[in-house]
Amino acid sequence: MQTGQILLNGRVWVACATRAVTLPGRMCGLLGRRSLPNGQGLLIERCGSIHTIGMRFAIDVVFLDSAWRVCRVARNVRPGRLCVWGGWKAVRALEVAAGWLDMNRAEPGAIMEWNPHAG
Repeated sequence: MQTGQILLNGRVWVACATRAVTLPGRMCGLLGRRSLPNGQGLLIERCGSIHTIGMRFAIDVVFLDSAWRVCRVARNVRPGRLCVWGGWKAVRALEVAAGWLDMNRAEPGAIMEWNPHAG
């Protein structure tokens, strides 16, 4: 897994993000964690929908298209949901602790970027 930052409209939005690009990393996601600390997020590649079966905490999810534009925002997704879909164009999902970020800034059409940590 890679680490980096998520930028929203050119500004740091999530300072410490993990990027899941491999099949095992994408499948595991946040399962088994008791929480996701504020300031951290998980970016899942090749992901148009998520589930929260087996999760222990609620999350906010931002679905992004191939150009890193926000497609959909799902707020306060509770544990036990079978499917939360990002729409036809969604190719990645950013998961953060529910209520931590101002999701109004991530409205559909906003542009995000991945900024990998050096080293």
